[in-house]
Amino acid sequence: MPKLVAEGFRVIAPDQRGYGKTVGGSKDFEDDIRQYSLFNLTIDILSFLFKLKIYKVDLLVGHDAGSIVAGTAALIRPDIFKSVVMMSAPYTGVPKINVKKNSDPIHKNLKDLQVPRKHYQWYYSSKQANDDMHLKSKKKLHQFLRCYFHTKSADWKQNFPHKLKAWTAKELAKLPEYYIMKLNDTMVDSVIKFKPKNKNYEKWLNDEELSFYTETFFKNGFQSSLNWYRCMTSNEMNDDLKIFYGKNINIPSMFISGEKDWGMYQKPGALEEMRKNVCKNFYGINIVKNAGHWVQQEQPKKVCELLLNFYNSL
Repeated sequence: MPKLVAEGFRVIAPDQRGYGKTVGGSKDFEDDIRQYSLFNLTIDILSFLFKLKIYKVDLLVGHDAGSIVAGTAALIRPDIFKSVVMMSAPYTGVPKINVKKNSDPIHKNLKDLQVPRKHYQWYYSSKQANDDMHLKSKKKLHQFLRCYFHTKSADWKQNFPHKLKAWTAKELAKLPEYYIMKLNDTMVDSVIKFKPKNKNYEKWLNDEELSFYTETFFKNGFQSSLNWYRCMTSNEMNDDLKIFYGKNINIPSMFISGEKDWGMYQKPGALEEMRKNVCKNFYGINIVKNAGHWVQQEQPKKVCELLLNFYNSL
């Protein structure tokens, strides 16, 4: 942020609904979670901007789930957003209209593998996920979060991302356990065994910084943030976006990911769908070396350079 400010930008990085110190958003699993739909999350961004009396944004940037919100906002409101950069999670557009939604056999097929597995997004959508991760001591929670950040970073030497051939159990099983979990494991089980052996993380997420996450999740739990996944895995929750079916992102757009980030490949074909069909004024896919999923934290200088080069080329 300071680098972008030095280049003349006014930089605003809000916590989104259910994260950080936000107070909007239910924390009860049994409550109506439509407030976490993509439509409503996009309204959150617009409401936030209008509250600040900002009606034009030169550069909208979103990472991971924020990438999907940014893509949706750019598609719906090109009158507000001049350009958009999506990071780590490819945006594949709004749900298709008149498509019959059959039950996906992938979950049974994953369960039937020789080593039974399950998909992390559907695990995150289950009632047990919050209890599993909302550990009883701050020390244990801090250890879990450290291992979670570590395994998805370039510091974990077992990350070798590559394209998957298809949405099949056999192909998805090539993903690390933090994506395709062992059937009876919790997410804590999936990552805690990969505790970092050195302190490489100190240069991009030191313990004092991580403690802020620890304090926040220890106080608030994970349910409000897990509700994002529940909307993503739902067959209906984002159907209101079908009204925009046929629209694409026509403003200048770009994608950034770390070379060690499986996020860009976890949904086979998503990267190509974004590049070929969704983004009609696309400035390319940029892969950052020595970075994993947390690309803007692991390599902030390179990400800033890419953002500035993109914006200055418009």
